[in-house]
Amino acid sequence: MTSLLLASIIAPTFAAEKDTRCFEMRIYYAAPGKLDDLQARFRNHTLKLFEKHGMTNLGYWVPLENPENKLIYLLAYPSREAREKAWKAFGADPAWQAAWKASEANGKLVTKAEVKFLAATDYSPYVKASAQDPERCFELRTYTAAPGKLADLNSRFRDHTLALFAKHGMTSVGYWTPTDKGSENTLIYILAHKSKEAAKASFDAFREDPAWVAVKKASETNGVLAAKVESVFMKPTDYSPAK
Repeated sequence: MTSLLLASIIAPTFAAEKDTRCFEMRIYYAAPGKLDDLQARFRNHTLKLFEKHGMTNLGYWVPLENPENKLIYLLAYPSREAREKAWKAFGADPAWQAAWKASEANGKLVTKAEVKFLAATDYSPYVKASAQDPERCFELRTYTAAPGKLADLNSRFRDHTLALFAKHGMTSVGYWTPTDKGSENTLIYILAHKSKEAAKASFDAFREDPAWVAVKKASETNGVLAAKVESVFMKPTDYSPAK
């Protein structure tokens, strides 16, 4: 059974062993007026061809506020080497070449693509395709740790934050550190919420929780751990395995 057919729930428990897969987050910027066409190509062709060539489709999202016409998606592979072989085979596949050519008869669909290679942290849940609720809201959070503080930040997440997130109704989807050069102080993770409003309520309660207040204070006696925090709220596409 392919991951497109999986309806397994992302469990908020740690993997028995560290997830050693290679993850790839790709952000596509659709040309003006072309986001629907880009999504149609993914829906009708790309996901199936990714699966054919050994790529695991995990999730496809668009930001709730999307002036840049972004499509964000997450793939997994057994290894970086497997990733390179899979993309080479995908690019050479006549079915992909035909779909690509037909879809771009009236112009390019993508003006820019960003690629991030990621490794799961040792405390990340094992990331699986999820089909819980198509109305769920996802949140992509990117932390830039203060210099020399990434290990301490990871320790706080491992020992305290994940449990407190769960306590306040937030679902941890996955936690990763980029393997790209120049991203050594970065932590990326995805949460799932019932809605954007529920996310605000959960975070308000989390920040006021005495347990979190104590943990934050103790962990930052020598300075803040996160120098910058970015948050993007996303909704799953209709063809996304993760919902």
